[in-house]
Amino acid sequence: METKFGFLLMPVAAFKTWLSGQDIARTVLFIQQHHTFSPAYCHFDGQNHFALQQSMKHHHVTNNGWSDIGQQLTIFPDGKVATGRSMERAPACIFGNNRHAVCIENVGFFDEHQDVMNPAQEEAILEVTAALCQKFNIPITTDRIVYHHWFDLSTGVRTNGSGSTKSCPGTNFFGGNSLDNCQNHFLPRLRQKITGPLDGVPPAALQFYGWVTANRLNIRKGPKASFDIIGQSRLGAVLRIYDQKERWYKISNSKEEWVYGNYVQKIHRATVNTDVLNVRSGPSTQFHVVGAVLQNQEVFAYEEKDGWSRIGIDQQWVSNHFLDITS
Repeated sequence: METKFGFLLMPVAAFKTWLSGQDIARTVLFIQQHHTFSPAYCHFDGQNHFALQQSMKHHHVTNNGWSDIGQQLTIFPDGKVATGRSMERAPACIFGNNRHAVCIENVGFFDEHQDVMNPAQEEAILEVTAALCQKFNIPITTDRIVYHHWFDLSTGVRTNGSGSTKSCPGTNFFGGNSLDNCQNHFLPRLRQKITGPLDGVPPAALQFYGWVTANRLNIRKGPKASFDIIGQSRLGAVLRIYDQKERWYKISNSKEEWVYGNYVQKIHRATVNTDVLNVRSGPSTQFHVVGAVLQNQEVFAYEEKDGWSRIGIDQQWVSNHFLDITS
């Protein structure tokens, strides 16, 4: 492993070991696949991983006005993996669809007649994605593993490739960027890397989910303010609550990781049960449509009012009639 500019660079085997040791408080439901477009293969010289990663961060911060690099992980043409944005933060990669996601940026321009993906990078993409699926119990489906191409650029609505979209992760990414391409080419190869079932069902020990209402919430080694701080969670993050002690919540099933419950509000997890569900700017049909979610999409209900649920920390509301509460 190598470290520079705050990034960690490692081969796939080391990444899997690193990931297994990460205690990530935020609930992750989706994995996004992207290509960088630029930098492309012509910019990679086999030694400049950190320079390219730093240049992407500079572009995201300076040009886009983001607080950090957009992606959590970058996979290079030689198969090495670099860390980016903290896993405790949502990525900045698909407009309107970053909550509860991890973003992978694959260095290259993978449209037809452009970069031809190296076998080492191809294998790394499969191994890294599989490791994330197993870490977060993410089923191998197109509801949970998503391509940027499937989302409208201006509204964030999932269109599965129609309308105003990018080609990302590329028209030749594992056979193509369509839903069918993913189902017929990428996902079957991904399943071959998985050991054991992935059903997406919350662990039996889970008591409930809660969302962080403070800008930053300390994670401590025990249920008192006198215990050491071992991490932080951020506003809007959805935590898994396994135990309660006075006003403290335990957020790990295997380790002593606690947060102060005054800054965590109970939340419900739900699945969309209709083909297309309009998202509105308030809790009634009188409010404007600001987006849509599709059947089987997982959401969290941050607030309920008059038969409607707010599915984000901002004003995004859907009718409860079209949600199945799962926990």
